[in-house]
Amino acid sequence: MMRLLRYARNDLDIIIMKYNISITKVEKPKVEGLDFNNIPLGTTFTDHMFICDFADGKWETPRIQPLELIPTHPAAMALHYGQAIFEGMKATVDAEGNPMLFRADKNAARLNFSADRMGMPNFPEDLFVEGLKHLVAIEQNWIPPQEGSALYLRPFMYADEPFIGMRNSNNFKFIIIASPSGPFFTKRIKLFAETKYIRAASGGTGEAKAAGNYAAAIRPTEIAKSKGYDQVLWLDAIEHKYIQEAGTMNIFFKIDGKFITPKRDGSILDGITRMSVIDLLEHKGYQVTERLITIHEIEEASNNETLEEAFGTGTAVGIAYIQEIGINDKTIHVSDESPVGLDVSNTLNAIKTGKIEDPFNWMIKIKKEFA
Repeated sequence: MMRLLRYARNDLDIIIMKYNISITKVEKPKVEGLDFNNIPLGTTFTDHMFICDFADGKWETPRIQPLELIPTHPAAMALHYGQAIFEGMKATVDAEGNPMLFRADKNAARLNFSADRMGMPNFPEDLFVEGLKHLVAIEQNWIPPQEGSALYLRPFMYADEPFIGMRNSNNFKFIIIASPSGPFFTKRIKLFAETKYIRAASGGTGEAKAAGNYAAAIRPTEIAKSKGYDQVLWLDAIEHKYIQEAGTMNIFFKIDGKFITPKRDGSILDGITRMSVIDLLEHKGYQVTERLITIHEIEEASNNETLEEAFGTGTAVGIAYIQEIGINDKTIHVSDESPVGLDVSNTLNAIKTGKIEDPFNWMIKIKKEFA
């Protein structure tokens, strides 16, 4: 799978892994007939996928191959005990057509954080990034050219040992698939504050990007949508008053000129867009505070007109501007405009597409020779 190179730095023995990723390409790519102006969300997939297997205590046989169905035993442990985690990322292109990845190292680290929480083996972070680079280079013609569109990347890991019983799996698969996507939201959104169901509690799996967290959110989201809302605003598990996050997003509020966002307390996902937006806001001169925020505080700020704007942040949504929040039978008006959110969104998209300088060194430009 790899050869090891050793060199000394600061009296430490550093091991650099160079992976041999085998590549098998399709004979005729499907991208030639794709209409990028009409991409059904989450149903169109590229020609290839990256796969690596874990067995006998090690990751082996990294490969890129044509996208196909995966043989799964009915007793595969992920199907019974939910041992599955994933990441969400996007690839874009710069003005010269070079594919680019946004903070892929952070996704690699977060995947392993989730793996630790779910009792799964860590995946080599450099292989994570190298596999992404090769896959995106091969699939670069699938990256939509339209503004606000991208190639969505879904790395995931699951237990596939056939075994019925409560113990850790001995076999896992790590896979990356890709899907071209347009803008997630094209309008201002409405959130419904959930006071019955919960997303996560401190000490649970809320900080992990575990599949079960999202399964548990499906029914409450359906209820919220039946009431005319777009996503759920999650509150804490004990008092149902402290704001956690919103559906598939972290959340920011601007009150009286300053930004606040819920602090990470063991139940909130460490969003990569979230941490990037904090950096951007501070870079633009805004004060950002991470702290406990109650839904009643937001209602009061709306009533006294100090609530200036709010937006959600996430890989899929980018920046989603919030119009209002419903709770029980009340409606909290947020704002009709999001000038700072729009500015942050434009800056973030410009960095991702190489239109402006990247002062944070977030972007990874993929050399075309990878393909």
